[in-house]
Amino acid sequence: MTRDRYLDMMEQLGNEPVEEEIPPDFLDLPDIMVNAISTFNSLGDKVYPEIGYTGKDYVNLPYFLDSYGVEDTEYFLEILSWLDSRAVKKSSENMKKEYDKLKRTSRGK
Repeated sequence: MTRDRYLDMMEQLGNEPVEEEIPPDFLDLPDIMVNAISTFNSLGDKVYPEIGYTGKDYVNLPYFLDSYGVEDTEYFLEILSWLDSRAVKKSSENMKKEYDKLKRTSRGK
């Protein structure tokens, strides 16, 4: 549930929103996380046939670090690494599902 949906729901029910129940919004995150997520989404992807997504291309990373004025680069890179590892895992799972689907389809013929 998003912040907006929660507020709409409470309005429709005629209830006052409870501050502790309001879901966090993207901009409620610390600046370093917002900047890391924005950087992650701006970096290029490394994708190969038969393998899929293998991670981000960090060639332009110094420009983002500089433009955001990142001081805690270790934490910033930790956030990027966490995001990247989740994206690689998801891609790998999707590739496996597609491979298994093709395998089942070819057996049925």
